Amino acid sequence: MGHGHDHAHHNHTHGANKKTLTIAFFIISAFMIIEVIGGFLTNSLALLSDAGHMLSDAVSLGVGVLAFKLGEQVASYSKTYGYKRFEILAAVFNGVTLVIIALFIFYEAIERFANPPEVASTGMLMIAIIGLLVNILVAWIIMHGGDTKENLNLRAAFLHVIGDMLGSVGAVVAALLIMFFGWGWADPLASVIVALLVLVSGYRVTKDSIHVLMEGTPSNIKIEEIIDLLKSTQGVIDIHDLHLWSITSGQNAFSCHVVVDEHITLRESQQILKHIEHELAHFGINHVTLQIEDNQHKHEDSILCKLKHEHHHHHAHSH
Repeated sequence: MGHGHDHAHHNHTHGANKKTLTIAFFIISAFMIIEVIGGFLTNSLALLSDAGHMLSDAVSLGVGVLAFKLGEQVASYSKTYGYKRFEILAAVFNGVTLVIIALFIFYEAIERFANPPEVASTGMLMIAIIGLLVNILVAWIIMHGGDTKENLNLRAAFLHVIGDMLGSVGAVVAALLIMFFGWGWADPLASVIVALLVLVSGYRVTKDSIHVLMEGTPSNIKIEEIIDLLKSTQGVIDIHDLHLWSITSGQNAFSCHVVVDEHITLRESQQILKHIEHELAHFGINHVTLQIEDNQHKHEDSILCKLKHEHHHHHAHSH
């Protein structure tokens, strides 16, 4: 009963997330094109770097929309988890692109510090202000339309937009400094600050996504708590071969062998299973696979444990 409701809720936020990203994607893409043209016409690196940031935004939003679309495809025999992982691959791609863009801006800015070119600051100011307003609008749309806490994909997009906003602020300030004080170096300086932001967010997104791809433990779940929960369950003697990983953000999977007291009946072991599944749901773990064993058939028989046993044995000797 609870599960069905949970599923409906998931589908609802999923649809909202997709719609939100689609709207944001079109707004950002349109403005990015304006900013690139503006950057070339006014000769402003700050605008171009902000446009670079917006490009990465547009890419991340576009890939995000695509990921949600693909993620909706149902699981098949060849891909039993469906296409949920595509979101994470998209996030890796996105993170790496960001890092490359940042390095390119740094390179370009170094030349400009050496000999600052003429910048048409009035045009630069106008475009930067519009950019700022566009970013505020998109950030608002994402905040109100989607689920930025749970979904890595959407959170990445949201962080990009906030970074963009700061980029636009930088361009506005640089344009004002050039207009009032004639400080040509304000332009490359603003672009370097944006590049740093881009670099940091690129690194973070890449790191988080690679953690998921490496089947790392979900960062919001403490594995010790789960071990305590399992071991304190009545009738459970021991647990082993425990694995916890995420399929995509917000979808966690868990598998474990549970050794129960040999006097426990089949019906009681079913109740133990139900209890554990119910408890794990509170941790946000929705794919649970448990194997129940009694003391006689304990894990010395299983190949994996034999290997582990020999490995430890070997270690003990080599020490």
